[in-house]
Amino acid sequence: MILVTGGAGFIGGNFVLDWLAGSDEPVVNLDALTYAGNLHTLESLKNDARHIFVHGDIGDAILVPELLKKHRPRAVVNFAAESHVDRSIHGPADFIQTNVLGTFNLLESVRAYWSELPESEKSAFRFLHVSTDEVYGSLEKDDAPFAETHRYEPNSPYSASKAASDHLVRAWHHTYGLPVLTTNCSNNYGPYHFPEKLIPLVILNALAGKPLPIYGDGQQIRDWLYVRDHCSAIRRVLEAGRLGETYNVGGWNEKANLEVVNTICVLLDELQPRADGKSYAEQISFVTDRAGHDRRYAIDARKLERELGWKPAETFESGIRKTVQWYLDNTEWTSNVTTGAYREWTEQQYGA
Repeated sequence: MILVTGGAGFIGGNFVLDWLAGSDEPVVNLDALTYAGNLHTLESLKNDARHIFVHGDIGDAILVPELLKKHRPRAVVNFAAESHVDRSIHGPADFIQTNVLGTFNLLESVRAYWSELPESEKSAFRFLHVSTDEVYGSLEKDDAPFAETHRYEPNSPYSASKAASDHLVRAWHHTYGLPVLTTNCSNNYGPYHFPEKLIPLVILNALAGKPLPIYGDGQQIRDWLYVRDHCSAIRRVLEAGRLGETYNVGGWNEKANLEVVNTICVLLDELQPRADGKSYAEQISFVTDRAGHDRRYAIDARKLERELGWKPAETFESGIRKTVQWYLDNTEWTSNVTTGAYREWTEQQYGA
């Protein structure tokens, strides 16, 4: 049994689906179902006895200890987080509450549970904390990619809150001996992605005949990681990672945002052409850059490959094609998430 927090979100939901596709080990899935949490992602597990969903918050000092005592997981994988930079700029308080205080409360609940385990279970237990490359700050064009030794220089309320959570996890290991692992990943993309993020937003806006908003000059560079590759990396770190260590997870796919959008347009031109025969690229619209927009992220994932033998299975070209096709094939899922609250957000952010 493992406990997954935030398992109805984008990465967490993919992880739960991926885990149960390859293992019969049950999952207790704790999620607060905030705006990006979506049980429809887990629809295929509705009657699966291996999946136990619990609606709740990682900061609940009564619920979390009860779940740990009842289910006795051998590991906790913590995905629970507020995770959108733009939202953190407009409303940072939620990010501090969940990402900092929530992580603190979760660590305390887990520490109390772990300290009472029999020695054999205690030594085998793991707490894996899933984080982001944004804690490292921004890179210049010719800078080396982020290695695990790069200093923390968070530039947004979101990345600052995740940096704080990373430091708490590290401290609970060094102070209390809690057996922790941390992963810092690059930009994820793939199925079940909430459509406020660049790739799903562009796909859905293109199909709806809406503008495709590009911040600034569109030359911000990100390292793109297919979400199912990320899931396989987390499984590998959980299985064999060295206690107290951090592992960077990247796709080795540095792409400028404008290049990503143009790639999506080309794929849509092929897979679902516009009725008028024109390219979706004609819908590209440049909008005012966001405050403090980091220019470049890039991950050096060689430690993960060297120590644990992990490499991504997907190139950007193969992963983005799978992603576009998934959105074309799963219109029911997208219609369920594009609710009034989502529309209000896009109107606020992009004036759409």
